[in-house]
Amino acid sequence: MSLATHPSAATRPLVEAAGLSKHFPLSGGWLGRPTGLLRAVDEVSLRIMPGETLGLVGESGCGKSTLGRLLIRLMEPSDGQVLFDGADISGLPPRVLREKRRSMQIVFQDPYGALNPRMTVEDIVMEPLLIHGAKADAAARARVGEMLEKVGLPARAALRYPHEFSGGQRQRVGIARALVLNPSFIVCDEAVSALDVSVQAQIVNLLQDLQREMGLTYLFIAHDLSVVRHISDRVAVMYLGRVVELAPKAAIYDTPLHPYTQALIAAVPTPHPAGRAARRAGRAKVSGDLPSPINPPPGCRFHTRCPHVMAVCRQVSPPLAEIRPGHFAACHLHAPTH
Repeated sequence: MSLATHPSAATRPLVEAAGLSKHFPLSGGWLGRPTGLLRAVDEVSLRIMPGETLGLVGESGCGKSTLGRLLIRLMEPSDGQVLFDGADISGLPPRVLREKRRSMQIVFQDPYGALNPRMTVEDIVMEPLLIHGAKADAAARARVGEMLEKVGLPARAALRYPHEFSGGQRQRVGIARALVLNPSFIVCDEAVSALDVSVQAQIVNLLQDLQREMGLTYLFIAHDLSVVRHISDRVAVMYLGRVVELAPKAAIYDTPLHPYTQALIAAVPTPHPAGRAARRAGRAKVSGDLPSPINPPPGCRFHTRCPHVMAVCRQVSPPLAEIRPGHFAACHLHAPTH
């Protein structure tokens, strides 16, 4: 997937990653000498268009959350670059980056741990405004009340503390905090994973309503493929630090190309007996455990578990290539020579 072109402003991605990597050094022994690297994210390139929701799925530990944090520079990349609205933010100095952060926010997974229990809701939601130079005056308090009402909480909730709310209500507070600076891009990092199913639906519907109302762009990280299918426009599938498939959601769920994606889709529960039987009959047989990102296998990283493994898979890493219009996959099964 080439990132060398320069699209016009009308079609320019809001967020773009080019060869993005994050490697964590490991040390051991009594001298703490370097012993290796944990390759959490490895050479990821993708684009997120204005107003769209890109779903990001994969097994735990595949690098989803790390990628989300890299895109808004909560982490510094080991290599590669991040473009936000056409500008490279990878090397921005702190003062300039702080101004950019008004447009980039995150909603965390744990609504219990993401809020300071010693602060009132008003203080929590107002904090981003204060960091960016606003005063704690009537205008700021009015803005907090407006955001609380926008996410479905009464204005009087501003004077309460996080422990007085349910998990879904706390997540609404977290969303209000993310929205108070009027951002254009939000990373939803497993934002509904810790909630009950009925509450998940409420929060997902809220996110969609806010997107339509405010023109938001989302990176929606999740492990629940049913939720991702409901909210996403396109879906990226990660495996061991790399994106192995990227396509519109209909293509991902109806005609997945990569064996790993096929296994993920086949594992989604279906309530209808006939559907379950069909899924079992066509399920890709994946065996073994996820390899370690400290010592990933050579070639295709999925070859140790793939039912269709070939000799080339063990030696050559397949690039993320456009197999069909808008449908990218990193798999030798779909290479022109095969």
